[in-house]
Amino acid sequence: MRLRTSALLRALLLVSLLAAPHPSLGADRLRLAVQATGTTVWDLAVVSAFKLDKEADLDLQVVELASTDAGKIAIQGDSADLIVSDWIWAARERANGVKLLFYPASTGIGAVMTKNPEIGGVKDLLGKKLGVAGGPLDKSWLLLKASALKQGVDLDRGATILYGAPPLLAEKARQGEIDAVLEFWNFAVELEAQGFRRPVEMTEVEKSLGAVGKPIVTGYVFKESFASRHEEALERFFAMMKKARALIASDDKAWQAAAGRIREKDKATLGLYRRRYVEATPEGDALDQQRDLSKLYAVLAQIGGEKLVGPAKTLDPRLFFENEKDRH
Repeated sequence: MRLRTSALLRALLLVSLLAAPHPSLGADRLRLAVQATGTTVWDLAVVSAFKLDKEADLDLQVVELASTDAGKIAIQGDSADLIVSDWIWAARERANGVKLLFYPASTGIGAVMTKNPEIGGVKDLLGKKLGVAGGPLDKSWLLLKASALKQGVDLDRGATILYGAPPLLAEKARQGEIDAVLEFWNFAVELEAQGFRRPVEMTEVEKSLGAVGKPIVTGYVFKESFASRHEEALERFFAMMKKARALIASDDKAWQAAAGRIREKDKATLGLYRRRYVEATPEGDALDQQRDLSKLYAVLAQIGGEKLVGPAKTLDPRLFFENEKDRH
C-alpha cells in the first residue's frame, strides 16, 4: 500500500510540474537578429522591463549584431527568423526571387545638417562641399538628387560631393571641413544636439517626390515560408513592439529603460533622441503607406537603376505582410 501511495504521489507531482507555467513552455519562439546600436534594442529593452514578451506569449531569442549587413546574412542563412532592415533592400531581394516579407517599424530618416548660415535649402548647396553618408546608391542621396532636379538643381555637377562613413562625415562637419552633410537618422540627431540646423528634411524631400504621409524607412523582414507557419505569433510580436514604442512615448520609466541603451549622452541629447524617435512612429493605414513607397520606388528605380532596386520596375505589393496575410 505504501508503494502504491508513493507511486501515486510521484505521478501527481509529475503532472503538477508539467501543468505549471514555464517561461518558454508553449510560448512561440522567435529568433531576432538586430543591430546593437539600432533603435530596435530600445524597444526590446522596454519589452524586457515591462515583460511584454510574457504577456504576448513569446519566447524571444535576440542576437545583437555589429551591422545591418550581418543581419541580412543571418536572415539569408536561416540563423534568424526576423531582422530589421531598409524596405528597398527587402524589395530588391524579392525582385531577385527571395520571398521576403516586410512589416513597417519606423519612418525615421536623416536630414541635411549644417551650421553654415548661407544654407537654407537645396539650391543653397550649389558651390558647397556636401558630405553624403553612405555611397552613390544611398537611398536618401538618390531621393535628394531627384528632388533637387525637380527644382532645377543638379547636385552632382553644382556641388562638391564627398561620400563617407556617417561618423567620419559628422566629424568633418563639426570641424568645418565640409559645408553640410546628409546624415543618417541617429547622426543627424547628434549633430542637431550640437547646434546644427536641418535646412533640408528628408521627409519633405519624400513628399516633394509624391509621398503624402511620412514614408516607412525600416521594418521587420522575414521569409514568406516562416510567416506561413507563424502568422499568429508574428501578429502578437508586431502588436507587442507597437506597445513598447507607445510606452517610450508616454511613460518615463519605459524611456529610462530604452535610454539605457544609448551610451554617453547628456540629458538634452537624450530628450532630442526621444522626440525624434516618437516622430518616427508609422502613421496611416497599410494601403497609404504602400502607396507612398510605390511612388518612391518608381523614383529610385529610375535614378538608381537595377543596381539599387533589382530587375523589377514597380514595387511588388506581395512584399508586405498585411497583403500576403490577406491572401490566405
